[in-house]
Amino acid sequence: MEKNKRANRFSPEVRARAVRMVFEHQSNYDSQSAAIAGIAAKIGCTPETLRRWVHQAETDSGLRDGVTSDERARIKALERENKELRQANEILRKASAYFAQAELDRPLKR
Repeated sequence: MEKNKRANRFSPEVRARAVRMVFEHQSNYDSQSAAIAGIAAKIGCTPETLRRWVHQAETDSGLRDGVTSDERARIKALERENKELRQANEILRKASAYFAQAELDRPLKR
């Protein structure tokens, strides 16, 4: 839960603006890292946070290899669905075993 609180501290608009500022102003700095450090201080986040946002934006736009945000969301949804299906299968397996045992315990009709 704590991780989510930190992740939602900055709105998507602020994140997008900060990333855009890095791309637009990195030529004014010695390196992208210097631009990230300078801009992070201005928006009130850590340079590491802004670096991750920039790298994700580069991945999403195809400038960097990696898993895009859309792919990451799809993977997360599939993992959630997989977990739910495993739980449903476990419930069905237990119910099947219960009813099979009840059938074995039932006296035979003649």
